[in-house]
Amino acid sequence: MSDVKACKNCGINLPGNFSGDICPGCGLTYWKCGNCGFLVTAPVGPDTCPSCKEKCEFKNVTCYTPECGGPGNIDPRL
Repeated sequence: MSDVKACKNCGINLPGNFSGDICPGCGLTYWKCGNCGFLVTAPVGPDTCPSCKEKCEFKNVTCYTPECGGPGNIDPRL
């Protein structure tokens, strides 16, 4: 019996883990809080950080190049 993962955002169900925890159905992305560095996976960065509780700018830190592993990885340069 395979483990099935479901996206809480779009409801897609797939066996195993999503590659890099990025949902292939809705394209959830890694976002990093500009204040405290908290990482969150969501379609868009939140307005208020769940960690520091501040209204912060969230930067997309998903890797899009082969040098850092491509999509599904966090870009360590950001």
